[in-house]
Amino acid sequence: MRMENRSLVAVLLCAVISPAAELPVRTVVLYKHGVGYFERSGPLAPGESARLDFDAESMNDVLKSLTINDQGGKVTGLRYDSSIPLEQKLNEFPFRIADGQPLASVIDQLKGARVEMEFGPQKVAGAIVSARLIPGDKDHAEREQLTLLMDSGDLRNVDLGAATSIHFTDPQLQMQFKDYLAALTSSRSKDKRSVYIDSTDAKSHDVSASYIMPMPAWKSSYRLMLDDTGTQPTLEGWAIVDNTTGEDWTNVKISLVSGKPISFISQLYAPKYIQRKGAELTEDQALAPTLYSGAVAGLAKSTAGPAGGGGRGGRAGFNAAGALDSLSQSVTVESAAPYAPRAVAPSTVADLGPAGELADLFQYSIRNPVTVKKNQSAMLPFMQQKIAARKLIIYSDTSRPNPLNAAELTNDSGLTLDGGPITVYDAGAYAGEALVETIKAKDKRFISYGVDLGTRISTNLDSRTEYARSLRAQHGTIITKNAVIAKKTYTVHNVDARAKTLIIEYPVRSGYSLIDTAKPIETARDVYRFEVKVPASGDITFPVTEENVYDQQVQVSSMNPDGLLVYVRNQSISNSARRQLQQIADLKTQIVGIDGERNRLNSEIDSTTRDEQRNRENIASLSNVAGQQSLVQEYARKLADQEVSIAKAHDRQKELDQQKVQLQGQLNGLIEKLDF
Repeated sequence: MRMENRSLVAVLLCAVISPAAELPVRTVVLYKHGVGYFERSGPLAPGESARLDFDAESMNDVLKSLTINDQGGKVTGLRYDSSIPLEQKLNEFPFRIADGQPLASVIDQLKGARVEMEFGPQKVAGAIVSARLIPGDKDHAEREQLTLLMDSGDLRNVDLGAATSIHFTDPQLQMQFKDYLAALTSSRSKDKRSVYIDSTDAKSHDVSASYIMPMPAWKSSYRLMLDDTGTQPTLEGWAIVDNTTGEDWTNVKISLVSGKPISFISQLYAPKYIQRKGAELTEDQALAPTLYSGAVAGLAKSTAGPAGGGGRGGRAGFNAAGALDSLSQSVTVESAAPYAPRAVAPSTVADLGPAGELADLFQYSIRNPVTVKKNQSAMLPFMQQKIAARKLIIYSDTSRPNPLNAAELTNDSGLTLDGGPITVYDAGAYAGEALVETIKAKDKRFISYGVDLGTRISTNLDSRTEYARSLRAQHGTIITKNAVIAKKTYTVHNVDARAKTLIIEYPVRSGYSLIDTAKPIETARDVYRFEVKVPASGDITFPVTEENVYDQQVQVSSMNPDGLLVYVRNQSISNSARRQLQQIADLKTQIVGIDGERNRLNSEIDSTTRDEQRNRENIASLSNVAGQQSLVQEYARKLADQEVSIAKAHDRQKELDQQKVQLQGQLNGLIEKLDF
């Protein structure tokens, strides 16, 4: 009985749900920065709405980018599931339908509502008084009973289990049941949200919708077929796409865009509440008491004012015969037929779609419609054509003796080659792997894919400093131009019986410039690239010389005469400059001499002063001794002579000070006029 009533609840609620059409995916455009562009389209019946389902995390991008085109009708609005929690939504309804709840408990919440019920051919209508569940006993099963107030005023009990139909006559109540069930439906998957497109038209019409949403970035990988026979290499590109949308892509047109337009997430889905400021009329506010502070100073003035290389996969040569050596010593290699793996040839792919510029981006279009099931991935070919490439070796890491097998790719395909890994095949055999950045049309890149064990390179560094390569003076400052010369010599030893083209990458150092060196074939952001032809089974040396020229300044006033004479003897200066420096040096020598003589006089004065102090002490001690007058007089004469000597020394110091002032004035004038 209760199972029948729960089924009746489902019938009652489902009857108020209107179906919505789903628009299948027609076009997918995948980008490299984490979004995808989708186009959907399909027919709508008269009065029908379209429904689009998304993950909750996609809603911000969808609401930011969604556009609608209704062919034949008018879009009247868009509705979508709110981000409000389900419990909060259900609290707005005057009833609650719990899991496993009997029909009587649901109807009992709607006391006073008018219902129409059918019991076979009999119809009963009235207002709900109450509904209850009557327990069963050994003779009777459990049953649900409804009490109605009939139009006649009588109260009547009816058996809910016997009713074949229940209808609420209040349209608002019917709509509340519809909204309640819609909220439950939208919450079945916590991560799913629906967008409804409502339009008006009296006949069937087509509707299309486009939007962006988060998607895994598509990945590109390449196969490069090299050969020594003169055949132009072939480059083959494959795109890896992942369908994480939760629905199948059936016969979808797919395009792949290389480039990274600016994209961001704006929080549009979650409701935004703005904190508003309160405002009240002044007359509505009560007057508060005023507090006056005490004065701290009188007549105080007011001071108030207004309030941002390539991958190095090792060469993986496979030797099938060598792999058998450890199995048995009885195996004779000469008698065994060598294993020759099948040469790798370009893939056989269908006609590739067009590719071309898309604003500042580049787009590859897959010609044939593609089907990718949900939660599956696919590899799609987007290019296969001849490309300009040449084999060479590259030496960048001086800590290793061997250069790398490499190739120079020139993108003459007319396409933008998206960055990704490259598997290299040489003469039909696997040769290694490389990684390359995006290459625009007509641009070129080097890739390295293995170690060249047949070439060894050593380096030798020699450095020296050239002081005072040139000098000049201005306003008392001598500016010398010095240079640090660094020379690195590469010694290349090739043991293979074939000539090779070597690219040497030399670091670009701040402040250094190349001298006496062959010009590099190109300069990258942080390296020079030199091309060197290496003979077969031979050696070659290649020097790279650079210099760092820097200025060094010194104030002439702080230099001693010996330091100036170093510049006087420099052969790179003019005779006029030499004469100016010599005059300054001579004056500095005289001043040094004056300082020396004055220091000597200071020493004499100090020594004489000490002698005077001893004489005075002797005179004082002998003056009170009888018979020592002659000796006292002798000390007195010495003391007088010493005073004369000190006075002469002070006079000489004054003369020296005057001479020094004159010489210093002449020196300052020469230093200020120094210019060469």
